Amino acid sequence: MSLEVIGAGFGRTGTMSLKVALEQLGYGPCYHMVELFQHPEHVERWEAAVRGEEPVDWDEMFAGYRATVDWPGAAFYKELSERYPEAKVILTVRDPERWYESARNTIFDLRGAEIPRAPRMAQELASQRGFDGDVEDRERMIEAFNRWNEEVKDLLPAERLLIYEVKEGWGPLCEFLGVEAPKDEPFPHLNDSDSFRSRV
Repeated sequence: MSLEVIGAGFGRTGTMSLKVALEQLGYGPCYHMVELFQHPEHVERWEAAVRGEEPVDWDEMFAGYRATVDWPGAAFYKELSERYPEAKVILTVRDPERWYESARNTIFDLRGAEIPRAPRMAQELASQRGFDGDVEDRERMIEAFNRWNEEVKDLLPAERLLIYEVKEGWGPLCEFLGVEAPKDEPFPHLNDSDSFRSRV
């Protein structure tokens, strides 16, 4: 099994909802940050990837998975899109101001706290990929968010990339993947800020 869908969007852009939606559409299991809470043995492999140790065995990392969204996989979307050239890429986006507020109240708010190894690793990875400044600096964080999204758009051909807001529901997602939308099943909307903090 190889990855068929690669999520390139930052956390707090609806990635948990997208994970569940993809699994409902048959692209499961889908890797997401929550996998590291369920499989702590994966953390060491990701830490090696964060340190840049080569080579990363992506087939081993994603053994048994058909898709990946959210951190830590999204941070390596370039490498994954090269390793799996047939996979489609989804960039989840949202209003930058609302994204910042959500991130500030969840993933940014965890910095310096006594937190588990998995989210700590994800924080280190995020710092490497553009969030190396003061997370209270709204303008800088939003600039980093926008820069990331533009880089994804520039790197990938339009026919391979879906720029997607989860509030759009099944339509654009199913059309992009070439599958039918589930009948009588609402699009999942999950992992609000309170749920995130409770899980961590």
